[in-house]
Amino acid sequence: MSFGFLGVQFGFALQNGNTSRILRSFGADVEHLPMFWIVAPLMGMIVQPLIGHYSDRTWNRVGRRKPYFLVGALLSSAALVFLPNSGAMSSVIPALWIGAGMVMIMDASFNVAMEPFRALVADNLPDSQRTSGFAVQTFLIGVGAVIGSELPSILAKNGFSQEAGESGVADNIKYAFYIGAAVFIVAILITVFLSREYPPAEYEKYHGKPDEASQKAGISEIFKDFKKMPRTMKQLGLVQFFSWFALFSMWVFTTDAVATHVYGLSPDDARSVAYNDAGNKVSSAFGTYNLVAAIYALFIPIVAKFLGRKGTHAFSLIAGGVGLISIYFIKDPSMLTYSMIGVGLAWASILAMPYVILSGSIPAGKLGIYMGIFNFFITLPQIINGIGGGWIVKNIYGGQPIYAIVLAGFFMLCAAVSVLFVYDAGAIRIRQEKK
Repeated sequence: MSFGFLGVQFGFALQNGNTSRILRSFGADVEHLPMFWIVAPLMGMIVQPLIGHYSDRTWNRVGRRKPYFLVGALLSSAALVFLPNSGAMSSVIPALWIGAGMVMIMDASFNVAMEPFRALVADNLPDSQRTSGFAVQTFLIGVGAVIGSELPSILAKNGFSQEAGESGVADNIKYAFYIGAAVFIVAILITVFLSREYPPAEYEKYHGKPDEASQKAGISEIFKDFKKMPRTMKQLGLVQFFSWFALFSMWVFTTDAVATHVYGLSPDDARSVAYNDAGNKVSSAFGTYNLVAAIYALFIPIVAKFLGRKGTHAFSLIAGGVGLISIYFIKDPSMLTYSMIGVGLAWASILAMPYVILSGSIPAGKLGIYMGIFNFFITLPQIINGIGGGWIVKNIYGGQPIYAIVLAGFFMLCAAVSVLFVYDAGAIRIRQEKK
């Protein structure tokens, strides 16, 4: 049911670990990187509610959520192939702008493929099984992300060049993206062909009958649902804001933070072997946090039994905050691995626990749309960070991106405090059923 998410996250890992250095090799300045990365949350803000809205109303021979997986996989794979080759058209259009366009297409496609997976798990599982269900999904996400993050380094160690050629992108990066495109499609096809979905009549037995007027409404219903969002979603919104502001900073600035603060390179050095070595180290470190997340995901249901859903998320976010802040004190690049352990605990929880808590508060027939609307609280902090983050690094931090990473750590700690005040309706129901 969740295996396709392995492919989605394989693609996301390649994007998160390598997009900044690809765009830098095409000529982007470090303070401008957030403006290019802002495309991702913008696409998510637009695409996910639409896909959620329509997938709630879809049922055909392929299924309810599956048609969107399939279309998203095909588009995403094409974008993964084209992004590292953007420089080939530089004689017509600047490679930087072609690359930025490919990032936009890639993000839109990823969101088409990704959004229905959250709803699919909630469709098929009751409250009592959702912690385990989203934990398994997080495990598969972690596996895909680990391999995707490590792939450029693996290819480099096996003879693929790290020299940026005429196109500006090294061969180890190019071929990693090609492999990622193939994995993306295969993983999605496994979910499409080997998982099942409840047909409408059977679905209603478990989730109740949706409001008929709401089901027949058009896109305007998205705005009505937004106004009616459950209290739990509003409270989780603050948690998500702090969490995803921090994650955006980490993805955008870690390569340059490590290159300048740990390796001692010049901020203008973006095409040397040393810079690519720093990029490989960061990509591998991202692989570490995803490996930790994959393993920790299997233990989240056990931890939740002792700490509760909210306590588990708070504990994990504190670990992530400490991990990010610790990067400031690193002088040996190999120590970055230890910082990423804490980030891995936070990442596993961020991918699972907010959705576990949220799914228990969503009314019948609205899982897709509310999972899509919930994405607003993921995309908004990234957009704000994208607009102001680069200016802050240049004008307040003196061009030192390491301070953006430290701020990200403090935001993780703020998220940990915020989650303790969230109303968890599903957990209350589970306790009442046990009585």
